Amino acid sequence: MQTTTKSGRIIRLPTEEEEAAIQRGIDSDPDNPELSEEFFHNARPAKEVLPPKLYAGLLAMNRRAGVRGPGKKPPKVQTAIRFEPEVLAALKSTGRGWQTRVNDVMKEWVASHLSAEV
Repeated sequence: MQTTTKSGRIIRLPTEEEEAAIQRGIDSDPDNPELSEEFFHNARPAKEVLPPKLYAGLLAMNRRAGVRGPGKKPPKVQTAIRFEPEVLAALKSTGRGWQTRVNDVMKEWVASHLSAEV
């Protein structure tokens, strides 16, 4: 049996026999038992059980999507630039990453032509 995600990805689901084998493996592993409702009922927040320094470090790592971490390069600035149609077509024809390659060329040009001025 299979199902399809919203993005079109096909996921093959395990058969009943495969699911039973998976469950037998879970049941037979004493070091990794399946968590019960009782376990979750008795669970406490990490803030209560972890050392404060460790908890603070984990919070610092838990960034929202799109938030850059420490030590990352500053983000590029979005802009608009106008090219002649044939220039744009030629750049795009070089494939994925053409904008990055244009950026690299412009960076080299600035370094060689404007280094004394900047």
